[in-house]
Amino acid sequence: MARAPRRRFRRLRRTGLVLLFIIVGLTIVAYLPPGSLTASVPPPHSGEASLNWLRVNHGQIVDGSGRNVLLRGFNADALVSYPKSPPAPLDEEDATLMQRAGFDVVRLGIDWAQLEPQRGHIDRTYLERVATMVDLLNRHGLYVVLDMHFRLGWSPRFGYSGAPGWATLPVPNWNPLPQYSWSPSLSPAAFTSDTYFWLSSDWKKDFYKTWQAVATRFKDTPGVAGYDIFNEAHPLPIPPRIFEKSFLWPMFKDAIEAIGAVDSNHLFLVEGILLLSLDTAVVPLKAPNLVYGTHLYEGSLVPPFFTGDPTFLRSRFQQRVKEAAEVPAPLWIGELGYDLTQTTADAYADAALNEADDLGIGWAWWQWRENRYWGIVDAGGQIVNMDALRHLARPYVIAAPDGVHPGRGDGVHGTLALRVDRSHADQPVEIGWSAVTLTGPSVTGTCINGSQWDATTGRLTLKLDPGVGCQVSLRAA
Repeated sequence: MARAPRRRFRRLRRTGLVLLFIIVGLTIVAYLPPGSLTASVPPPHSGEASLNWLRVNHGQIVDGSGRNVLLRGFNADALVSYPKSPPAPLDEEDATLMQRAGFDVVRLGIDWAQLEPQRGHIDRTYLERVATMVDLLNRHGLYVVLDMHFRLGWSPRFGYSGAPGWATLPVPNWNPLPQYSWSPSLSPAAFTSDTYFWLSSDWKKDFYKTWQAVATRFKDTPGVAGYDIFNEAHPLPIPPRIFEKSFLWPMFKDAIEAIGAVDSNHLFLVEGILLLSLDTAVVPLKAPNLVYGTHLYEGSLVPPFFTGDPTFLRSRFQQRVKEAAEVPAPLWIGELGYDLTQTTADAYADAALNEADDLGIGWAWWQWRENRYWGIVDAGGQIVNMDALRHLARPYVIAAPDGVHPGRGDGVHGTLALRVDRSHADQPVEIGWSAVTLTGPSVTGTCINGSQWDATTGRLTLKLDPGVGCQVSLRAA
């Protein structure tokens, strides 16, 4: 009678040892130095003369004349699928207001579910809806970053934007906490479908072909800044670090090659993982026009929540800088935002944008049109957060040659200082200066050879004396 328990004990011990070896092995793999990846993309054929086309050169986003460019603006989810809470549309008034407030980009969510509702068939009607929105925004001086927008929940079938219904597994769609916006991610149906996408090449082939259809439509459109390949991937249940090394970065490499085969004219934006404040394990990726367009919600949606001290927020910006350098690619914060009804909202915006100014990086705030909690404009088109807009619409340098060094902008009082080196190139400096929240600028500086402010576009253009450096001061008149 004593032998059976001993045999069971030995089996359990062997099983435990096997599991221990697996865990140790996975841990070793997770923390081994990553290799590197290279995406082979044909050279661009957009031409170097156009000022509109954007590219990456020496770690900076630049225009056709080589001026450094900052993309700052808002997210818009007008074209994505939220079956339980349809997003608000954008119209001419929205585009006009964003432009007059000095912004130059909209990160526009698009939907795999609507692009390929039937497997193998692209919905050209939806694609033309995207094109119509791009044209509207471009006419108002706003670049567009096309964002293939997934949210926790994987597919509109489970409540949020993302994959088509055919790219889901036949698993019960049970939502344990339906009252929370993030709870669809806990649905077994969403969870397993998401995981299958990463573990299998099956749906990825269609995903790449869908991106190719988008790129074919916009390959000759300079007002499209670039393609944000996959929004907010999360690793679970695949262990973090293993997820990035074995699945996320290889997917980015394959997607860039697929898109680049039909369109090498645009920026390719890749993101880190979204899992609380967990850092992303970066696999170096060599590809042309690559931008690290990751998100930052620490202090906002991710604890510890902001109380006025910018120290933690600053550390998270620095972590994003580190990750971007490891790619290597210029950093762009594709999403950041805050509940604008909170008393700390303005302080958070100031702290985050101060970091962005100090680092010289662009961003897209979440978002332009939603509600009084997260939008500048509500679903009906009414401005509901003008005070927040004053803080977000701080003056900034949109495009400038090397040798022009801006400081922090102040959108409340209307100030911006620039240091201009004597070695600056003989090119104009373009500044976003809000005509919605500020009066026109007064410009002083001994190296300024002329200035022009256009209140209809929220743009201030400075002409610099060649070979002359100085300090430039801009103040609301």
